[in-house]
Amino acid sequence: SDLAPLGATEIPALDQAQAQHELLTLHAAGLTEEQRANPYIGPRPPIVTRRGWGADESLREKAFLYTKRVKAAFVHHTATGNNYTCAQAPSVIRGIYRYHVVSNGWRDIGYNFLVDKCGNIYEGRAGGVANPVMGAHTLGFNSDSAGIAVIGSFNTTRPSATTVTAVSQLASWKLGLHGGNPSGKTYLKSAGGNLYAKGKNVRLNVISGHRDGFLTDCPGGLLYGKLGSIRSQAARFQGRP
Repeated sequence: SDLAPLGATEIPALDQAQAQHELLTLHAAGLTEEQRANPYIGPRPPIVTRRGWGADESLREKAFLYTKRVKAAFVHHTATGNNYTCAQAPSVIRGIYRYHVVSNGWRDIGYNFLVDKCGNIYEGRAGGVANPVMGAHTLGFNSDSAGIAVIGSFNTTRPSATTVTAVSQLASWKLGLHGGNPSGKTYLKSAGGNLYAKGKNVRLNVISGHRDGFLTDCPGGLLYGKLGSIRSQAARFQGRP
């Protein structure tokens, strides 16, 4: 409700100056001295809300689950088809949501955000897009991270330049809320998975692929190959030197 009226179908965009002002006002209590002096944050892109993509809120658990902060963003693909139109993307998301909750028994959709082939960004797991909502996207590393899933499969199909830019914009804003440098590295403690033992401190890129924290081919080789571009674009959006 701080970002858009309750019931809105889209959270509006902010330019960089507006995003910095929002960071220094709404999140002032949690900022470090470095963030106050250098509020590196990208412009907030427009975000389609759960109401906007037609989430059935009766499916999910009512309570929200939060982590302490967002130190890293993991990029995923949904491993669904690439032949959808962008008008069909909300329907695809509803299907993923139902699968995650009804079939997998999760509390909500696993991803924090989703991005379609036209660069539209969608709110994923409920709890507030500016809040550190704990998702279910990278087993072992769901704490202190956010999951961004691109709708489609990218083992043999290249993500569009529009999609890559949208992921960069989203990451620059979301990580900027927590002082994250998109070109940097961070440590996350593994909660246990098929790649790292429980309790191991793992040094990861602040923007990583799913396969960096879990043994999987996600986000597909051709999207994974774009992560360097996503990191550099996101850093530029934040205004970093």
